[in-house]
Amino acid sequence: MEKIFNKLNESQTAAVKQSEGPVLILAGAGSGKTTTIISRLAYLIEVLGIPASNTLTLTFTNKAAKEMKERSLAMIENVAYPPLLCTFHKFGLLFLKFNIHLLQRQNNFVVIDTDDKKKIIKKINAELPTPLIASEISRYKNSLLSPDDAYKQAELFNYKQIAEVYGAYEKHLVENNLVDFDDLIALTYKLLNENPELASATSKKYQYIMVDEYQDTNELQLKLIQKLCSEHNNICVVGDDDQSIYGWRGAHIRNIIEFDQDFKDTKVFKLEENYRSRTPILKVANALIEHNRSRLGKKLIATRGDGDDVTVLNSMDENEEARKIAINIQKLLDRGVAAKEIAVLYRVNVLSRSIEEGLNRSGIGYKLVGGQRFFDRAEVKDLISYLRVVTNPHDDFSIKRIVNKPKRGLGKASVDKIELAAHANETSIYEYIKNSDIEVLVALVKKKNATTLKNFVSNLDEVARVAKESTYEFIDVLEDTFHLKHIYKGMQDEEDRVRNMDEFYGLFRDFIKKSPDVSIDEFLNELTLQSEQDQVEGESIYMMSIHASKGLEFEHVFIIGMEEGFLPLVGDGSDLEEERRLGYVSMTRAKDSLTLSHAGSRFYKGRRSDLGKSRFFNEAGLCEGSLIVTKNTAFKKGDLVRHKIFGTGRINGVSRAGKEFKLHINFAGTQRDILASFVEKL
Repeated sequence: MEKIFNKLNESQTAAVKQSEGPVLILAGAGSGKTTTIISRLAYLIEVLGIPASNTLTLTFTNKAAKEMKERSLAMIENVAYPPLLCTFHKFGLLFLKFNIHLLQRQNNFVVIDTDDKKKIIKKINAELPTPLIASEISRYKNSLLSPDDAYKQAELFNYKQIAEVYGAYEKHLVENNLVDFDDLIALTYKLLNENPELASATSKKYQYIMVDEYQDTNELQLKLIQKLCSEHNNICVVGDDDQSIYGWRGAHIRNIIEFDQDFKDTKVFKLEENYRSRTPILKVANALIEHNRSRLGKKLIATRGDGDDVTVLNSMDENEEARKIAINIQKLLDRGVAAKEIAVLYRVNVLSRSIEEGLNRSGIGYKLVGGQRFFDRAEVKDLISYLRVVTNPHDDFSIKRIVNKPKRGLGKASVDKIELAAHANETSIYEYIKNSDIEVLVALVKKKNATTLKNFVSNLDEVARVAKESTYEFIDVLEDTFHLKHIYKGMQDEEDRVRNMDEFYGLFRDFIKKSPDVSIDEFLNELTLQSEQDQVEGESIYMMSIHASKGLEFEHVFIIGMEEGFLPLVGDGSDLEEERRLGYVSMTRAKDSLTLSHAGSRFYKGRRSDLGKSRFFNEAGLCEGSLIVTKNTAFKKGDLVRHKIFGTGRINGVSRAGKEFKLHINFAGTQRDILASFVEKL
C-alpha cells in the first residue's frame, strides 16, 4: 500500500482508489498521469486482488507501453502472469492470432507495413496516385466499409476506381494471408461485433480496462472499447482535452469531452498539480488555453515555484531570429546547460530551414527530430536536381532523378534503355535524346515515350535560355514549365511538401536579390556548403515540430514562428481551438525557461511577406492590444460529417459564406458545398 500511495497527491490517490465503473482522469500537462495510471493498475492487483490477467491497459506508442510496463512491474510483486499493457494495435494483433479463424483465415498471417501496402496498390493500379488510394482504403477500413460498400457509395469515376482497387487489394491480402495496420483494429472490432459470445467472453476476461492518451482515440477505437466493456463498464481513461492535437489524423476530441455520455455514471478526477514547469510558464499556458470553448476545464498549478518570466523575442525577419536564437542557445551552453535540455519547436516544418542555417553558422550541433533536414527532403532534392540539370544538362544522375517527375509515363525500363544507348554512344543521356532522330528513340521505347523525352529536353533548353537572360525570373519559368508541385498532388502531406518548395523558391529569389550577378552554379555551391553538416558528436540540441514534441520535456524551450498564419495556422479549414491546443502543448514542454519568437517578415510561398504577431501573445497575456475575434467553426478539413439527405461525407475544405461557414464535402465521390449548420460532426 505504502509503495503505491507514498508519491501520490490527493487527487491522484482518489483516482487510483476509484476502481469500479467509468472513470475519467483529466490529467494536465506534467501532472503525473503515467504515475497515476500505473499506480491504479498496481492497486487493482496488489490491494484489491484482481488477477493481473483480468486487466487490460491500452496506449498509443510502443515507447509509452514499454515505459509503463517497466514501471508497473516494479510496483507489482508475486504475479504469475504480468498484466497485458500494450498499444491498441498490439492488442488487435494478439486478439486476431486467437480468433481470425472465425473469418476463415489462418492465424499465421503476416502484418504488412505502409511501404508494403503502397507496393501492392501500385501493382494493382499505377495510374491513380498511390498515396491517395492508400489513405482512402485506410478511411474505408476505419469507417468499417467493405469494397462493395465503398463502390456503391462512390459516384465519381475516380472513386469507383479506388473502390475497385480496394477490392483487389483485399483479395490480395486474403489470398496471401496478410493483414495491414488498419486491419488490426478493424478486424478485431468486426469479430467482436459479429460474434456476441466472443464479445461477452472477451469482456468478462478483461474486467478492468484502462486507456492512456484517451484524447487521441478515433471513432473505431471508441467502438472497440465499448465492446470490451459490454459486460462490466469498468473503464478508466486518462487524457487531456487540452492536448488533443491529432484531429487531422482522425482523433475525435468529442471522445473525451463527451465521455460521460458514452459511459453513464462517470466519476471525473482532475490532476492539476504540475511537476514540470515554473509558475510564469504555466501562467502563460493557462491564460492561452482558457480561450478555448470546447474543453472540460482545469487549471495547472505549479509545484516547482517561481522562475524567469517568459521571454518574447522580436526580430525583423527569419535570419535575425535565427541569429538571436543561436546567441541565446550558446549562452545556455556556456552556462553549463546540457544540450539535450534545449529544444526549438515550430508549428510548420518549413520554418526549420532558417534555424538550421543559423545554428550551422554558429557551429552549434543539433538533431532534427521526426523529420529530415530541409535540404535533405525529397521535394527540395528534386528542385536542386532540376537546377543542376539546367546548369549542366550532362548530369546523368540528376536527369534520372527528374525525368519522370512529375510523372510522364516513363517506366524504369525505358529510362534504362536510353541510358545504355547513351553510354554505348559515349554521350550523356541529355545529349543522346537531343541529337537522336525520333525514329532512333522509337526503336528503343514506345513512340509516346520518345515524344515525351524530346519535349522534356526541349523544355530544359528553353528554361536554360531564360536562366541565362534573367536568373531571378528563371525560378518562375521553371515551375510554370514543369509544374513541379504536381509531383505531390493527392499525397496526404501535399500541403507540407508544397510549402517546402515555396520556401526553396523564396530562398533562391532572396539569394539572387542580394547578389544579382551570381550564377545558379554559385547558388548550388552555397547550398552544398550549408547542407554538408559535419557529423555531430556527443549531445545536441533538439529541433522538432510541436506535434513531435508531445510527451517530451526540456529545461529550455524556444518556440519560433509565433505569427498569424504560422501559429495559429489559419485558413484551409484549420481549427483555431486545435491550434490553441498546439500552442498550449508547446509551452508546457518547458521546465525552466520559455522563449516565444516572432519575426516581422518571412519568405513564404515563394515571396517575402510581412507578418503580424500571433494572437496567442495577447491571449496568453504577454502583450497589450486588441484581440483578434474570429467566429470559430467546429469543422475542419478531414472531419467526417453526416447530412440527413446525402449521408456520410468527409470535409475537403472550409470557407466563409457571410456569417456562416461553407463546407466542401466529399460524399463517397460526389463533391458538394453545404452550409455548416446543415450537417453534424461524427
